[in-house]
Amino acid sequence: MYKSSSFDFKKNKKKTAKAIFWIVIAVIAVSLFSTMYYTVSDKEVAVVTTFGKVTGINEAGMHFKLPFGIQKVKYVEINEIKSIEIGYRTHSDGSTTSVYDECRMITGDFNIVNVDFFVEYRISDPKKFVYASGDPENILKMLIQSQIRNVIGSYEIDPILTESKDQIQTRIMDLTIAELAEYDIGLSVVDIKIQDSEPPTAAVSEAFAAVKNADSGAKTAVNNANAYKNKKTAEADAMIDSILKNAEYLKQARINEAYEEVAKFNSMFEEYSKYPDITKTRMYYECLETFFPDITVYIDTTGNGDILKLLPLDGKSSGSTGD
Repeated sequence: MYKSSSFDFKKNKKKTAKAIFWIVIAVIAVSLFSTMYYTVSDKEVAVVTTFGKVTGINEAGMHFKLPFGIQKVKYVEINEIKSIEIGYRTHSDGSTTSVYDECRMITGDFNIVNVDFFVEYRISDPKKFVYASGDPENILKMLIQSQIRNVIGSYEIDPILTESKDQIQTRIMDLTIAELAEYDIGLSVVDIKIQDSEPPTAAVSEAFAAVKNADSGAKTAVNNANAYKNKKTAEADAMIDSILKNAEYLKQARINEAYEEVAKFNSMFEEYSKYPDITKTRMYYECLETFFPDITVYIDTTGNGDILKLLPLDGKSSGSTGD
């Protein structure tokens, strides 16, 4: 009886040990399998290294890798636009705090100005972003700050606060892109914008606000003057067009009159050619009637100078004949 119980105990002990063994094997297998695959989202890529050397870059989806640390994966958000705040910080409640070490600078005319910048960038090369430098985003920030101070230091304070903001942004952007090409840290700048620019004291701020208002008033006056100029120019153009059309009409009328006079002259010349004496006499009498409309012209029909019969040119009888 005792031997049977001892045998059963040993038998159960072997079964338990065997079960524990297979459980351990199963856990190891599951753990091992779980380290052999990884999933990449559509916003990122995975940089795969084998024994510390980059051997692949995988995009969205499920992928397999070698276990036991032979292959390692680092995820990089390549399809996301990231941002850097220079000169200020935005808090979770929407409020902002100035960072004077970053925003306060000296201008080209030795004034002090506070300028805040908002930078947008993206990862252009995931491999270089992960392995070309220790902290590429901090390098980018320091590089941009250096270019900002160089550009701000070349401008006087007036254009920095007024009309030259777009030009300053463009110069900083171009210089940063050129520097990034040399550093080659896998980042590219999307945009650099001036968030705010102001003098360091309230009194100076008020003075520049007055200058800005005066500049706005000057622009308004110029716009009004241009509008008046355009209006008067349109009226003048309309008047010129009317004068030209009237002159063209008068010109054509004079040409038509000249053609009529020529036709009339040609007709008279044709009659004159046929009967020159009669036509000449007729023209002479018509000329007399034109210049002396109130007199009556009589014609001597005898041809010898004796007035025997008087004939009025208008064809009407003038009374009795003389002796």
